[in-house]
Amino acid sequence: MSPYTSLALLFLAIATATAAPKEYQVGNSVGWRIPANNETDLYTTWASRRPFHVGDSLRFRYSSGSVVLVDKWGFYHCDSSHPIAYFNDGNTVVNLDKVGTVYFISGNIERCEKGQRMIVHVRNPRHFPLSIADPPHNPYIAMSPLPSQVPSSDTLSGSSAAGLVSASIVFSIIALTGLGFCLGQP
Repeated sequence: MSPYTSLALLFLAIATATAAPKEYQVGNSVGWRIPANNETDLYTTWASRRPFHVGDSLRFRYSSGSVVLVDKWGFYHCDSSHPIAYFNDGNTVVNLDKVGTVYFISGNIERCEKGQRMIVHVRNPRHFPLSIADPPHNPYIAMSPLPSQVPSSDTLSGSSAAGLVSASIVFSIIALTGLGFCLGQP
């Protein structure tokens, strides 16, 4: 197998692994519960630190209460009287199937007012440009972006910074793989 074919397969494997939908457990190990007095923004902060995409899902684990999908007004007024969806099974999975903002609250107004609510921003599906599968003729040229293409650290949001770090890891792996091919050949 030629080095270029191996490099193309490496690109494809990385793109496939990175583009797969993810399931997020809401609140990580704490699950879906009433936040303590000093953590009323627990879920909104948790959600704001994750890049949700169409195809991802959220798993809500809870021992009591409910999860209610509501509109923006219902979210800000802790009003679950007109739910989009209502769940109380203790282990709810919600699929994120469209781009936009999704609002979750507890069906209990007191729990909601204490912070058991969350806003999730859903982006387009994960994908790489089609050209990523085409390796360059010389893998050592054009690996670095032009200075005008590199955003400064003060303009990066959390998710774009994570994307830039992921991209730099991918390109580092590719560069090391290419170097290994060159060093391994007589």
